[in-house]
Amino acid sequence: MIKLEPFTSDDFTQLMEWVDDERLMKEWSGSMFSFPLTEAGLSWYIEGANDVHDPNVFIYKGVDSKTGVTVGHISLGGISERDRAGRITRVLVGNSTERRRGICQGMVKALLRIGFEDLKLHRISLGVYDFNHAAINCYLKCGFQEEGRMRDVVRHGDGYWTLVEMGILEDEWRALHPAA
Repeated sequence: MIKLEPFTSDDFTQLMEWVDDERLMKEWSGSMFSFPLTEAGLSWYIEGANDVHDPNVFIYKGVDSKTGVTVGHISLGGISERDRAGRITRVLVGNSTERRRGICQGMVKALLRIGFEDLKLHRISLGVYDFNHAAINCYLKCGFQEEGRMRDVVRHGDGYWTLVEMGILEDEWRALHPAA
């Protein structure tokens, strides 16, 4: 089982080790960071995060509850109290050898629980590049629906990447988790 704990400066080194090439960094963060990741570059990222009294962004590390080992990273930002909406961003299963073992699903489901139960959101969205089939399958298994595509939205090398927009509404989530 995966539990989410606040991502802090103590976690910078682990994240920098995971995001070890420019392409992975772009897949994970878009244009938010410059490669390579640095502590200085990450410091501003967590400023004001995880404040329930001013909910703008919540940044977490995924922790294996059996071993206590940090296995991933995920955030919920773009929170609009007026629209009761948020957006999942920067999802990463840390070690590539651990991928396809349910870690992504565990982190996403834990974050959806926070978004819909604790923050009382109505809608949670995300964007994923169309070549990331494992992530798309993970999000579909968590209840997300594809809502559209933004073609050639990011340039990388000599090519472009298409972004798949996905979303889930609170009633869809509650139908999957009736006891929640």
